[in-house]
Amino acid sequence: MNMQEPKRLEVTAELVAQRIETFIMDGVLKPGQALPSERQLTQRLAVSRSALREGLQILRVRGLIETRHGKGSFVANLIDSTVSKPLEHLLQAQGRTLYDLLEVRELLESEAAQLAASRGTEADHIMIRRRFQELEDLQMQDAAPEQVARADHAFHAAICEASHNPVLVHMISLFNDLMLSTVRVSVQHLYPDHDSKRRLDRQHARLCNAVTQGQADLARRAAKEHIDGIRRQLQELEAKQLRLEHARQRLNGL
Repeated sequence: MNMQEPKRLEVTAELVAQRIETFIMDGVLKPGQALPSERQLTQRLAVSRSALREGLQILRVRGLIETRHGKGSFVANLIDSTVSKPLEHLLQAQGRTLYDLLEVRELLESEAAQLAASRGTEADHIMIRRRFQELEDLQMQDAAPEQVARADHAFHAAICEASHNPVLVHMISLFNDLMLSTVRVSVQHLYPDHDSKRRLDRQHARLCNAVTQGQADLARRAAKEHIDGIRRQLQELEAKQLRLEHARQRLNGL
């Protein structure tokens, strides 16, 4: 046996691990997603089966993938739920944080939209348009609010992924449920109003077009104005409801 063979296998295995790590960082492979079969991976990476298996073992040791008996290997949950869940509960328990979350969305998503317009590929554009069309189709079908909210969230997530900034994408995914909760609120309270819904639809279309047409500055403004508009409309609705409650109390007493 060639004495260099074990060393060559070790180097190749590390390269395999690095390639798959890149797939994970770039969002090609997502937490919880099954890895392709050994045959597919060996062909994709142009390596031997033994090198692939050694590379996967490196990733297991690093905690990036996990193997489920009889099912294969999956990308591990990169975010420790024991850290994020209590914080999510704390924030969700405080009603005022809705507007704080919208401020964070405005900061992150406006930058993501600008980057997506500058860096997005044709494949990214196809995905963004697909998510936009899915959102429109669900609205035309009068789908359940939860379906619409998830489609709305998926549209914005596709733009974030097109930024090709893995740190930004993972930061946003860290509080995925909280971000989705802000979309649920807008769908529940703003979509039933015809004028508000038309305004949101126009904003989505403007954002989609700006990103997919590579208009970075316009994309940033469109994202910023969209989130800021949601915040202002919700605040106006809240103020209106408060005035109605005060009027009712004056009329009927406590």
